[in-house]
Amino acid sequence: MFDALVIGGGFFGVSIACYLKETRGLRDVCILERESRLLSRASFNNQARIHNGYHYPRSFVTAYRSRVNLPQFVADFPFAVETGFTKLYAIARQGSKVNARQFQRFCKEIGARLEPASGEHLDLFDNRLIEAVFAVEEFAFNAAQLQSWAMQRLADLEIEVRLNQRVVACRPADGGTTAEVVETGRGDSLEPLRARYIFNCTYSGLNQVGGDAQPVSVQLKHEIAEMGIIKVPPALRSIGVTVMDGPYFSVMPFPPSGYHSLSHVRYTPHLFWYDRAGEDPYARLQSYQGISRVDRMLRDASRYIPTLVDSTQKDSLLEVKTVLVKNEGNDGRPILFEKSASMPGYYSILGGKIDNVYDVIEKLSLEDIHAG
Repeated sequence: MFDALVIGGGFFGVSIACYLKETRGLRDVCILERESRLLSRASFNNQARIHNGYHYPRSFVTAYRSRVNLPQFVADFPFAVETGFTKLYAIARQGSKVNARQFQRFCKEIGARLEPASGEHLDLFDNRLIEAVFAVEEFAFNAAQLQSWAMQRLADLEIEVRLNQRVVACRPADGGTTAEVVETGRGDSLEPLRARYIFNCTYSGLNQVGGDAQPVSVQLKHEIAEMGIIKVPPALRSIGVTVMDGPYFSVMPFPPSGYHSLSHVRYTPHLFWYDRAGEDPYARLQSYQGISRVDRMLRDASRYIPTLVDSTQKDSLLEVKTVLVKNEGNDGRPILFEKSASMPGYYSILGGKIDNVYDVIEKLSLEDIHAG
């Protein structure tokens, strides 16, 4: 019997497992991951942005938590933080949900550094479409470095990792919970596992664990989202840009590749659906045959930054993105942290940004979790 099983070997799952072993004193902790590598899904296939609040002028709480969490992330993972670029936020003249004056006031309220962009950077934009451009303090993370950290840290803490294994059901058992496990792909049943605590950190698969695992109390929305990986022209290689706030785009350094990521509010989501039990979002992604939209992203983004037209697409990352429906209106990204009423010691956890992990740890610190 394990002290804890962590379902999902992404950044959140790994961080929680390390916290349980190192800080809370649990002796036998095991991670179950359906893929063949840790941190290979949403933890890797994303924009790699370490938020500092600027992105959330319509959600003060999310912005403020990012401001609090960013310094902690940088301190804990300096080897994986990319700081060698200038980050710019540009406010569109038409269609934006925030104007330049509102954006400046918002940044002052959350204590985020902001200054007018240099003339060299201003010249990159079409001023007929852009009201103002600001230089800010925001970084990127290298997911490949975090993968290496995860493997080494788990080995150092003697946390067991079982890859290519998927939990299909959980049920109460004497003194804890039983997890039914199958081998990924083949579907062969493996030996059931028992634990005093189970932490479901499967992100888009949060409600796909059957048995007595109840769906979370809030509605989830899934998207098949595309992130373009592009080689930008020389003038853009040392900068990242977000044009906001509305149907616009971001171009960010993507450290694992040495190129930039490109996302677009209109074209990145290929399709969406609301979560239903028994419909595995990752299986839906695997069968998806959509055509890349990176060309459309570039075509639209080049209206605002003309030199982007000289970019070259190098790759395209498709991943399932999951959000809480209740926060779609304000673009907030709070964590989901729920303790099961039907299975003592069973937790469901979801975060929308990498720095949310500190909000999860804060919640866990208030729970009565101890070794058997």
